[in-house]
This record gives sequence, C-alpha cells and structure tokens, in this order.
Amino acid sequence: MKILIVGPSWVGDMVMAQTLFIELKRRYPKSVIDVLAPNWSHPILERMPEVNNAIMMPVGHGALELGKRWKLGQKLKEVTYDQAIVLPNSLKSALIPCFAGIEKRTGWRGEMRYGLINDIRLLDKSRYPLMVERFVALGVAPNAELPSPIAPPHLRVEPENVRSALNSFQLQTEMPVLALCPGAEFGEAKRWPADYYAAVAQHQIQQGWQVWIFGSANDHRIAEQIRSQLSLQDQTHCHNLAGSTSLADAVDLMSLAKAVTTNDSGLMHIAAALDRPLVVLYGSSSPDFTPPLNQQVKILRTGIACSPCFKRECPLGHLKCLKDLSKDQVIESLEQLTQVNSDATG
Repeated sequence: MKILIVGPSWVGDMVMAQTLFIELKRRYPKSVIDVLAPNWSHPILERMPEVNNAIMMPVGHGALELGKRWKLGQKLKEVTYDQAIVLPNSLKSALIPCFAGIEKRTGWRGEMRYGLINDIRLLDKSRYPLMVERFVALGVAPNAELPSPIAPPHLRVEPENVRSALNSFQLQTEMPVLALCPGAEFGEAKRWPADYYAAVAQHQIQQGWQVWIFGSANDHRIAEQIRSQLSLQDQTHCHNLAGSTSLADAVDLMSLAKAVTTNDSGLMHIAAALDRPLVVLYGSSSPDFTPPLNQQVKILRTGIACSPCFKRECPLGHLKCLKDLSKDQVIESLEQLTQVNSDATG
C-alpha cells in the first residue's frame, strides 16, 4: 500500500503528524509512506523512520501557482499511490493529489473541497479536541475508535551529526545543558520576556549548568538580549545558537539537553519528541489543542480572564498572561523535573 501524505506547513504540526505515520505503520506494516512537505521540513521527516520519502512542495505557503502543482501531480502519477491523506484544510493543499489521479483522497471538509477530496470527513471537534487526534482519525475508517493512548512523536537522533555539530559550534557536554527556546514565530504574545529567560539562565549557570539558546535567525536578537544580561563570566557558559544551526543540528544538539524551557513553539514539539524534561510557558495560546506530547513536562500558565486570546500581540497591551509567570516558578519546575529524571535514571 502506497500512501501520500500532504503535510502541514508549521514545524510543530509536522512533528505531531508523526502520530499519524506511526499509526499507519501499525495498521499496515508493509505500507510505503511518502510526505509532500515544504523543503525546510525534510530534516525532521528524515528523523521519522516511518517516512519512506520526503517530496518537496514546489510552491510556498499560501501560493497557488497552479502550473507547478499540475506538473508535480503529473509526475506523482507514475508512483500509483493507493491513497492520499491531506492534513491541511485548504483547497490548495488538495490539488496535487487530485492532479496525480490518486483514487482515494482523504481529508476533513474545508474550503469547498468537494471532488478534490473524495473521502471527505466531517470533523466533530468535541470528539477530537487535539490536533494529533484529528491527524490520526484521517488514517482510520470514519467514526472508528482511535488507539488509546495515541503514540507520541519520537524523532531519531543521528550520533555522527551530534559529534559534528558539537565540534562545529565548539560545545562540550561536561556540564549539564539547559536548552532555552525563547522565540515563537506566531508573535510576541507567545514569548516569555527575555529578561525572565536571562534570570533563569543565570540561576542555572550558578548551579553548575550551561545554557544553549535555540531558535531561528529571527530569534537571534532575543537570544543575544538574554545572553547580554548575564555577567561576563556567566556568558562563557551561555551559547547563542539561534540562527546558526540547521534544523537537523538543532534536533541533535537539543537531544543532549538535561532540560528545556520554551514558549509554545515548534521547538517545543521537537523537544517533546526527543523526550526531554520540558517546562513550557503559555501566554496567548492554550495547551488544550496542541500540547507537548511527552510525560516529562510542566505546563505553566496564569489562567487570567483574557487568556488564551490567540492574538499575535497582546490586545490589552499588558502581556500579563506571560509577565505574571515568574522565574521562580520556572526554576522550581526545572528542579522538580530534573530531580524526578535523576531518580528514574539513578
């Protein structure tokens, strides 16, 4: 059985899509799963043993470019897929499987995709409140019971690349590593303040830890703000990797962290898929739809009346949903997680 998955466009969603791949392999052990996805996501897909091939989406997010979609669809006809599962709800995302002539095209109803999706499902949000449940539900028969529990994502680590990345960035692992992920592509209302992160970094460094800051090029400035608030001595134990690592390097280096502190972001889901002890700070968003899927996690949120608002910037201007989360709460959560982890491994 050959299955084409049209993957999502965000890092965290792509990580969570592995829950579907795992379930498909459980049900159809000999199936071949290819994933049509943005080029940036291929290093993540390469770390998922269930995926046979990552196919580059030829157009950018939101672009139509019908000619390019048609051309790729005609090329994919040669593969003769048995089924396509379209994870995004947009009309555009359903075009290539249709152009490829795939007989069964499964997806949730959305954007008037009748005909493009011929195995169309009606979403009951109360039955499937989590995104991962909605992904997995597209891999089973309509209204079938989902596996319980759903297998969480689990990214494979490449030991050779771990060694190469450590050498490239002149990092050592003699001191325990706290990974910080202070960015969030969605917007400021999901970012815990930089000075709060700096206070946590300073505390952990004084406890004999080192700090590695991860993120995209857009997060480099925030990471440098965190680092600049440390003493010159402490700065020697804090490494700003934001914008410097490839996504593959970030995955492999984060696998070495003893703990991770992060906003609700794509890197949060990567850390969860690496089963790292994880402190997650929620502001304008909610863990009720896309929570981190691992057991070693502390979710911190204020629960104030205006949160979650799901806005990119605080509409009231005070950002209390994040500013009221203190560094002491994070430090206490880190201590609890690392103590439990030490007890389990010791």
